[in-house]
Amino acid sequence: MDKILTIYKKELKSYFYSPVAYIVIVVFLIITGWFFTSSLFVAGVVSMRNVFDIIPFILLFFIPAISMRTFSEEKKAGTIELLLTKPVTDFDIVLGKFFSTLTLAALSFVPTIIYAISLKFLGPLDIGTIIGAYLGLLLMSGIYISIGLFSSSLTENQVVAFIISFLIIFALFMMNKILMFIPPFMVPVVEYISTDFHFSSITRGVIDTKDLIYYFSGIYVMLLLTKTSLESRKW
Repeated sequence: MDKILTIYKKELKSYFYSPVAYIVIVVFLIITGWFFTSSLFVAGVVSMRNVFDIIPFILLFFIPAISMRTFSEEKKAGTIELLLTKPVTDFDIVLGKFFSTLTLAALSFVPTIIYAISLKFLGPLDIGTIIGAYLGLLLMSGIYISIGLFSSSLTENQVVAFIISFLIIFALFMMNKILMFIPPFMVPVVEYISTDFHFSSITRGVIDTKDLIYYFSGIYVMLLLTKTSLESRKW
């Protein structure tokens, strides 16, 4: 655990030593802020629904952008071999990078809580739904980050890592949008694969076991694939 924590701290600091984290977070807040204010002042809707509807779309680009450098940058700089020779396991490295990137994503969500607090003074809010939505965002971010880590472990080119992770994430996100084009007997399977399907379920304020199993198993599988990708250097 100490080794994972050390890597976690190192990675988290590295995000804020460069302008990337600040730029991505600011852009994220500008976009969500615009949708919140337009919903509130233009449409007169006292709700966080517009914000929670747009964030999954933002994550399609946001997560690949913050995760593309995790392994690609170290591979290009040649520091990955130095890191892998330290007395830590490959999975320690993967977990440290995963939790640091997830923390960055969570820190981006924190300022949006101000939106919910401000709405509280304007009308009744379903707190359970809002809590569920934030939980759903964290879980969705988690599985996207694990995909981003895997993509980054495949190449030393950050742009290539971004494209690979974006394509995988986009495909998973769109699964429940193409149900009308697939055979009826395949609908339940394709729907279950969709990340947005499970997010929509959680945002209704109902924490279903099947949704938690989907996200946690997906994260575990992708982190395991990332570990395997790192170990391939030994083959």
